[in-house]
Amino acid sequence: MQIQQTGKITGKTQGRRAALLVTTVGAFLTPFMGSSIAIALPSIGGELAMDAILLGWVATAYLLAAAMFLVPLGRIADIYGRKRIFTYGMITYTAASLLSAISTSAAMLISFRVLQGIGGAMIFSTGVAILTSVFPPEERGRVLGINVAAVYAGLSLGPFVGGLLTQYLGWRSIFWANVPLGLLIIALIFWKLKGEWAEAKGEKFDIAGSIIYSLMLIAIMYGFTMLPELSGAGLILAGGLGIVAFVKWETKVKSPVLDVRLFRNNTVFALSNLAAFINYSATFAVSFLLSLYLQYIKGLTPQIAGLVLVAAPVVQAIFSPFAGRLSDKIEPRIVASLGMGLTVIGLIFFIFLGNTTSLWFIIAGLIILGFGFALFSSPNTNAIMSSVEKRFYGVASATLATMRQIGMMFSMGMVMLIFAIYLGRVQITPEYYAPFLSSLNTAFIIFTVLCFGGIFASLARGKVR
Repeated sequence: MQIQQTGKITGKTQGRRAALLVTTVGAFLTPFMGSSIAIALPSIGGELAMDAILLGWVATAYLLAAAMFLVPLGRIADIYGRKRIFTYGMITYTAASLLSAISTSAAMLISFRVLQGIGGAMIFSTGVAILTSVFPPEERGRVLGINVAAVYAGLSLGPFVGGLLTQYLGWRSIFWANVPLGLLIIALIFWKLKGEWAEAKGEKFDIAGSIIYSLMLIAIMYGFTMLPELSGAGLILAGGLGIVAFVKWETKVKSPVLDVRLFRNNTVFALSNLAAFINYSATFAVSFLLSLYLQYIKGLTPQIAGLVLVAAPVVQAIFSPFAGRLSDKIEPRIVASLGMGLTVIGLIFFIFLGNTTSLWFIIAGLIILGFGFALFSSPNTNAIMSSVEKRFYGVASATLATMRQIGMMFSMGMVMLIFAIYLGRVQITPEYYAPFLSSLNTAFIIFTVLCFGGIFASLARGKVR
């Protein structure tokens, strides 16, 4: 039997609840780990004698590996089964967490973070696709909202829990904490999640296209990490040429890893992914910039700064399910565009940051930003997943996740470039606070303009229903 609908085999309600539970816990786990590790980096560096560049690779190795494998693994999941790939992803991720916890050198830790990124790609390329396969169109917005809420709950709790674990049990405890969570999800998959989804079963896997895709993506993303150096620009240019080669190849091959017709002939899919890319490009670096501002300019401790920054993801986690349900009743593009508009307003707040800006002004901006994120994320995901055929669910889910990863890297790349122009390679000490604030203001002006343009990409996508 090629396609086994969980609802038909085990009873619709029970099967759907199991899928929602498993994918939601999986959606929580990976961002929780990512945001936890950010807090632990100084402790990791101290114990494993890692310099700033190597510490950067602890985070970057995961991002690069995940981005490289998202779309190829999404396609493999469409062909061989989404539950199977999701399960392999959880096993890989859990094993990599255990191995990271017992790492004794920088090379070991970074290698296991690459493995963890591959596991994360399997989870993120299939979770949303499983939910879209199981739930009918009229319920998708609600469950995708819950899934998005889990992602941002992980991002919210990560710094706080990671800080506590690092302070009292050491940095290795963050990796150890992921092992029982991973084992719990694996047990739930075998116990509760019945059936399989493989609507592209029997189609060939495009190995050559996957290699071109992975190489072009690593060139672009690694290039961003090297900006503003010339070699970084060269890698980005090479990645751009790789995109041209990839598109040419994918139009010729019979079973492409990423059917470019999804972008050419499907306006909703193309512009919704563009809107996602713009949204992440304009917002991912916000917490990084505000973290520096709150600790250097306002003199807050990391713990208090972390509590201030939690405002946005907490608001998003609360309102994402509501926004998802709303997009089941109203055209997703309307809700998502409203969210993008609110995000612009939130970003405008931060253009005016200075020495005397009050914390309440910053928190107000973060709350508006969080509400904007909530109204944008789950309706935009709903629009993307509702715009493609079932056999493309894995690829569509993986493409969206890739837009998120590239957007994150692009956001940080812009910030590094702005810092290089305004500050150069110096530590942020009191004599450099003025140019630091200027770089902050410039970054937020660029992000605001970028996000404002995203409103039109979001509105132009057309109707899903």
